[in-house]
Amino acid sequence: MNKRNFIKNITGASLGAAALAAIPASSTRFNIETAKQAKPVLDNHWNPFPNVPLVTHQGKIVRFYDDLIKGKTVFINFMYARCGDICPGMTANLKQVQNELGDRIGKDVFMYSITLESEHDTPQMLKAYAELFHVKPGWTFLTGKKADIELLRKQLGFSFSDPRKDKDRTQHIGIVKFGIEPLHRWGMSPALGNPKYIAEYLRWMEPDGSRPKLSELLG
Repeated sequence: MNKRNFIKNITGASLGAAALAAIPASSTRFNIETAKQAKPVLDNHWNPFPNVPLVTHQGKIVRFYDDLIKGKTVFINFMYARCGDICPGMTANLKQVQNELGDRIGKDVFMYSITLESEHDTPQMLKAYAELFHVKPGWTFLTGKKADIELLRKQLGFSFSDPRKDKDRTQHIGIVKFGIEPLHRWGMSPALGNPKYIAEYLRWMEPDGSRPKLSELLG
């Protein structure tokens, strides 16, 4: 099945909540009931990352800050599997970013894509989406409770002060956020930007990183 048909044909939004609840406890890091009842935890100091529970496309429950962000270098974006507009191109472009960073992905750099349509995008659906794009290890697709994802979206800076604009999902899925959590260095870029430059933006943030000359960029 090609990407266009996948996006057109996937259905079953009503299965979303049931699928999340049906994940066996044996496949999780902690009991599913604990995850359901968990409340967002915000650091009282500088930390802007809600520690909400999410579910990976492999069916594992994780804490957003403790398991995915803390001490890591990361890329974060929002998407949804049924998007027939920007998401397929964005995912394909971020795959090129993954290629640019090579074997660093999954070792010292991690990629996360969070669905904005958790009522539809079950772990199984996200797994199929990842497989469709031949995503390599080190890139995790995530779903969870809608309220938790909304909290993440706003806390991570993917929202707009204009309520009408903020309701348009295409406005805040076209950006990728990247950074080095231990250094508190963060940036954002259009997700459809040149993959080479997106990878380079991250390298500039690293302790030994330095901005190349303009002539090098134009190369």
